[in-house]
Amino acid sequence: MQTKPEKIVAEMMAKDTFSQWLGIEILDVKEGFAKIKMTVRKEMLNGHSVAHGGISFSLADSAFAFASNSHGQKAVSIETSINHIKPIFEGDQLIATAEKESISKSLGQYIVRVHRGDELVGLFKGVVFRKQDEWDVG
Repeated sequence: MQTKPEKIVAEMMAKDTFSQWLGIEILDVKEGFAKIKMTVRKEMLNGHSVAHGGISFSLADSAFAFASNSHGQKAVSIETSINHIKPIFEGDQLIATAEKESISKSLGQYIVRVHRGDELVGLFKGVVFRKQDEWDVG
């Protein structure tokens, strides 16, 4: 039986064609937490033959969205940033882990770490506005 956070993320993922295009797989979801993975494909590379910065950003952004909405209250991004720490290559399997840092009635702050194996390749920070709407997932 799925938990409420798992139901919310499943509903989000079903409608998220961009995350589907990235090939994202959900590994774990709890309230305020999401862990997802993807593999870098050739069409995700830039002119330097490394992953376009938007790829690791997008992976982290998806983890951020899933974690921030997992509380049951709908949340939308209002500020994000990423540090690209190491280059990422075709075939790399990336894992993004999003964790709540702080939360209030209207704002939430999250940190997302993007790893290739044990190596940190990206560090993403994000703030969401927490709307008054709740997820209706039964």
